[in-house]
Amino acid sequence: MKRRIVIKIGSNVLTRSDGKLDVTRVSALVDQVAWLRRHDMEVILVSSGAVACGRRELTVDHTLDSVEQRQLFSAVGQVKLVGLYYDLFREFGIHVGQVLTMKENFEPGEQYQNQQACMKVMLENDVLPIVNENDTVSVTELMFTDNDELSGLIAQMMQADTLILLSNIDGVYNGHPDDPSSEIIRTVAPGTDLSQYIKEEKSAFGRGGMHSKYTTAQKVQQAGIRVIIANGERDDILIDLIRNSNDTPHTEFQPCN
Repeated sequence: MKRRIVIKIGSNVLTRSDGKLDVTRVSALVDQVAWLRRHDMEVILVSSGAVACGRRELTVDHTLDSVEQRQLFSAVGQVKLVGLYYDLFREFGIHVGQVLTMKENFEPGEQYQNQQACMKVMLENDVLPIVNENDTVSVTELMFTDNDELSGLIAQMMQADTLILLSNIDGVYNGHPDDPSSEIIRTVAPGTDLSQYIKEEKSAFGRGGMHSKYTTAQKVQQAGIRVIIANGERDDILIDLIRNSNDTPHTEFQPCN
């Protein structure tokens, strides 16, 4: 039976320091996802980056409020982002499908069941779902906290074996990541409190941060799903997590039985 993995790629992984889309890294991650699929793994991709793509695509000569910016840039950027994924995955003969969702779709009921059925039939027909929040209509209280939260909900909805949260650092440290004396916390047993090591900082180009990843990891861990936080900027990180995890920096939240 194939293992099912949900992979969340954060904005800081997909964008360069100037905020533009890092096409080289996107291509490298696509190569790795293709490798996972060749090794009998089902993959669901939760990808940030749409707003960043749109912001660099458009030059606006008048003032927009935060909601207008998010709606405009996400609408333009989502096309660019998914178009890039389409072209890159097509080189491997992999079909992709776009899933734009909202928080209300995860309430019990018909919308939840419809979304779950849609993604199930995609996987059954060897289509790779690429999921993102529908930023054109999800604003203020309707929004997910970030795509960490979304990926956790997707992992639970689709009964994944593993959720991988790719960030721009190697995992959860027992001190500041820039402090040479700090070490990565490699494994986190259920019920372990790491709050003393987590700071509520936002990422440069996204809405999340390590606090968000930790919160998501705890919830998904409690649902019986393994969670890995790792550095998406490392070469072949997804392959190394599968082939050589002992030597690959990361933090693993062990699932509840």
